[in-house]
Amino acid sequence: MSRQPKSYLPELPTAETVEPPSHGVRGWLLQGGRLDHEVHSDDQAHPWYMVLWLTGVDYFSTLGYQPGIALLAAGVLSPVATAFLILVTLFCALPIYAQVARRSYAGHGSIALLENLLPGWGGKLFVLALLGFAATDFVITMTLSAADAAEHAIHNPFLHPYLGDHQIWLTLGLLAVLTAVFLRGFNEAIGLASAVTIPYLLLNLVILVRAVKECFEHPEALANWQNAINAKGSWTDVAIAAGLVFPQLALGLSGFETGASVMPLIKGDPGDGAHEPKGRIRNTRKLLAAAALIMSVMLMLSSFVTSLLIPAADFQAGGKANGRAIAYLAHKLMGVGFGTLYDVSTILILWFAGASAMAGLLHLVPRYLPRFGMAPRWVAYSRPLVLVLFAVDIVVTVAFKADVNAQGGAYATGVLVLMLSAAVAAALALWREGSRGGGLYCWIVAGVFAFVLWENVLKRPDGLIIASIFILVTLVFSAISRYGRATELRVARVAFVDQESADLWPQISGKKVNLAPVRSFDLETRRRKSQELKKHYAIDGPIAFLNIELMDNRSDFMSDLSLRLRREGDNYHIKVTGAIAIANTIATVSELIDPVRLFLGLSRQNLVSQAFRYLIFGEGETGLMVYTILVKYWEWTPEDDVRPLIFLMSE
Repeated sequence: MSRQPKSYLPELPTAETVEPPSHGVRGWLLQGGRLDHEVHSDDQAHPWYMVLWLTGVDYFSTLGYQPGIALLAAGVLSPVATAFLILVTLFCALPIYAQVARRSYAGHGSIALLENLLPGWGGKLFVLALLGFAATDFVITMTLSAADAAEHAIHNPFLHPYLGDHQIWLTLGLLAVLTAVFLRGFNEAIGLASAVTIPYLLLNLVILVRAVKECFEHPEALANWQNAINAKGSWTDVAIAAGLVFPQLALGLSGFETGASVMPLIKGDPGDGAHEPKGRIRNTRKLLAAAALIMSVMLMLSSFVTSLLIPAADFQAGGKANGRAIAYLAHKLMGVGFGTLYDVSTILILWFAGASAMAGLLHLVPRYLPRFGMAPRWVAYSRPLVLVLFAVDIVVTVAFKADVNAQGGAYATGVLVLMLSAAVAAALALWREGSRGGGLYCWIVAGVFAFVLWENVLKRPDGLIIASIFILVTLVFSAISRYGRATELRVARVAFVDQESADLWPQISGKKVNLAPVRSFDLETRRRKSQELKKHYAIDGPIAFLNIELMDNRSDFMSDLSLRLRREGDNYHIKVTGAIAIANTIATVSELIDPVRLFLGLSRQNLVSQAFRYLIFGEGETGLMVYTILVKYWEWTPEDDVRPLIFLMSE
């Protein structure tokens, strides 16, 4: 038997619909467009091998600095440590994000998966903490990529005379250009990503093949590397040493979260439905596997040739290869012209990686904080958020002095926490679905990521410090915003539960009833309330008794209400379910009904405890809160001829 479609009441006006953007600075800021109404249609979908390059902007761009960081961290052990990194990529990260893709096909990623598995306030606080780490990941992607782009530009022999050694100023300049582009309006274009990423990968492949040829032409380089490895002890000792060092190479795992977030852009099968589109999931897994395999080959080749061909002094801090190992080989082996071409390509993809990170944050933050009620309304607009992120970029760049290696720890921390959360989410999901074997494998992977994260934090605690600052700021900012927005209506939609309720609605709306909320909905309570009102107030017309049933989970900021309306003699009774706050729901129903009078009870209990109960549990001194919410709402909504008369009664 098919269910009848729900009948919804018209939505009440909001601040956005009533107050058009004003002129001046505020008007300009709000004209950048909203970010919380993003919709991906089938027309925007592309084959997975095209979307691959959009993911690669973030993932493959790490070739610009990853080999240099690997050399600095592991030295001659770089190829062995990179082999560990590749094993973790193929047998840990790839299977985990294949599970994420199956359960987060709307592009919400591992954070949304955990939010669904951990409901209530605990889940939301966990999501806020993960958002702090995600912010660390994306912000450091912008600042580190800009810093490495500046590094490549400064060390180019054609550009150095003009740029000098102004690393910080050049990095800030690149970030300013990125900000200006987003203030004007930027749409991630797969065509542009392809135009940037494919030439970059081809140039890297040419350089690496040439470097491998150089190694074969000079066998003494391989012999010297083997002697250096033998000096470390047996292969068991080498493997243990490399295993302990490889966590410092963990930023080479970046890109998987981006791969999950671009899922809505991937074309699936013609018969794919909205629920678990198998074609899109399968193609996303192809994308993730292709990206992992390409990057694994590139990382292995780059770590091998750079270890053999770059002197130790050149990849140390201040050396010619520091932060630009492959570029160093391009200039050394293939000349200044080809090296400059590679530098330009590297600068472009690093800048575009910053653009991808900026777009990622603009996509991520409005998806959670405004929905949680933990951000002011302007966070949903592009331009104000872009300016805030630019200010954060300036602080991070100056704090790290635009040093690529110094930011590697913070970057790796953000990446690893997101991967650990993805592994835990996949393990919980599989465990609940009864797949014990798959769940156990994901728990083992979570243990691997936990070890890598622990080792990374021990050696480079700055990443955890930066993430902790982001988390603290997010929590404080969220608490203040939730408190400031507590007097909004907080109702998204109101639906009738049946046709009888919809048919009765015209009989009570538009100054036709007196509205009286009641705590209990039994017949005796309604009878006693009716006698009390008629005894103390000269009322005419029927009474609509309103009873509200709160949800168990009241951590959400907005709710969808279900309304059941029945007639009882001359009066009516209204049952509302799905509410997350009593006062806000009463105010919403009152605005929809527009009663002649609104009778509100006062409990006269301690106001401090009542305020706390209201913020956390949606209860409290209801009468005063309804009055406050309505008065605040009336201040910016169009005036009616007559507002309802409000009576506050002692209970």
